[in-house]
Amino acid sequence: MESPANIGYHPLMTAPIKSLPCPTCKKPVLASAEDFPFCSDRCRLIDLGKWASGDYKISTPIFDPDELESLQNEQSRLEHEAGPKQWQN
Repeated sequence: MESPANIGYHPLMTAPIKSLPCPTCKKPVLASAEDFPFCSDRCRLIDLGKWASGDYKISTPIFDPDELESLQNEQSRLEHEAGPKQWQN
């Protein structure tokens, strides 16, 4: 039996997490594994590469289409009123 120190906990769960699937290859990974939540350093690096290359993205909030159009119109109006951008030295 595993000791409590070797069992992972998730803040939203009351039961301890004993294993989860590796996010990259889906193999089961014990919470006590060195590379948790990944099964290996290789899977960890594959995941990192996907973040670095832009394969993974953090989504932006979804706006109501009418609200989005209104925001775009307001931004265009402000840019037009400001005129061309001038570089300051």
